[in-house]
Amino acid sequence: MLKRSVTEELLETLNHFPVLGIVGPRQVGKTTLARLLLKQIEKEAVFIDLERPLDLAKLDNPSLFFERNQDKCIVLDEIQRKPDLFPVLRAMIDDHRVPGRFLILGSASPHLMRDASESLAGRIAYEELGGLNRLEVIEANLTDCDMIRHWVRGGFPDSLLARSEKMQRKWTRNFIQTYVERDLPLLGLNVERSLIRKVWTMLAHIHGNVLNVSSISGSLGLTAPTVKRYIAFLEDAFLVRQLQPFSINIKKRLVKAPKIFIRDSGIYHALIGVDTFEDLEGNSVIGASWEGYVIEQICQLSPDDYAPYFYRTHQGSECDLVLVKGGKPKEAIEIKYTDNPKLTKGNRMAFSDLGAEHNVLITPSSDDYLIDENIRVCSLDTYLKQYVA
Repeated sequence: MLKRSVTEELLETLNHFPVLGIVGPRQVGKTTLARLLLKQIEKEAVFIDLERPLDLAKLDNPSLFFERNQDKCIVLDEIQRKPDLFPVLRAMIDDHRVPGRFLILGSASPHLMRDASESLAGRIAYEELGGLNRLEVIEANLTDCDMIRHWVRGGFPDSLLARSEKMQRKWTRNFIQTYVERDLPLLGLNVERSLIRKVWTMLAHIHGNVLNVSSISGSLGLTAPTVKRYIAFLEDAFLVRQLQPFSINIKKRLVKAPKIFIRDSGIYHALIGVDTFEDLEGNSVIGASWEGYVIEQICQLSPDDYAPYFYRTHQGSECDLVLVKGGKPKEAIEIKYTDNPKLTKGNRMAFSDLGAEHNVLITPSSDDYLIDENIRVCSLDTYLKQYVA
């Protein structure tokens, strides 16, 4: 089993909060990680999978079940399937508040599971688990799993570690189909299956671009608010990322719409019909693909108090990723698919506008050097190993 970089932090959190919530998309490894955590805590554990009828039957009277097992760590997998449990959990915790009483796993964000946010406020700590990130892959020292393979296949373990390209493509297609036909409806997105597939695919084709909701709504014959709701739902299911524009107090007209990304690069490539790196190399989307891949790696590994944005003005200033803490830019990052990067006038203007503590150009495999007094060029691996905040 591959070690996840958040393991130690999760153990510390589990030993402090009454409830730890691990959220992330299906098939990302939440259940496997939870079982590993249970082996490293002192408490006995009870594992309840809310998709199994036999386990569901144990919760016919949840208060009684929780009381009988109050000295154990109770794991509730796929918690979004039974939102009515959240008020019960609150009452149980308030009656017997001890660390590590519950470990809940969910395939939807706390925002989508509104009952959780309201019922367990102050009692729960959330940790998002994404796909295997680049540093986890490096640490695992996987044979034939270089950066190209990770980029093309994405971070879902079953996709990344598939024994053949044929099996990898089959897994990815099944993942997309299952999400469209089963998982998204179960999370509450009650729309025609073919429609949500079209929305997801259209978002893939504008991956890395500023979102134009009117264009999508016109193509699908939907209202703009409806399209926004569908996109927000996909975001809450950890399938897409809306990177918001960063605004600072300057007299410049700023782009106000977010940029859209398919979060996992393997799913993105499947949605646009790219199967191999050879397909990607000859495709005009390679720059956008690389940008999305880099952004996802950095967002996974940056501190929780660093918020990601992009920066663009109508005067031509542009920066792909801005990491902000306390309202101040800490890292201004430009992402280029070349090992001989050159700063554009717009890049220099953006770095000047932002005044971040660090300015970086990230490439696939260039050397680590200063291109200017306060602008560093380095590869993605170097940045993640040495400079990630």
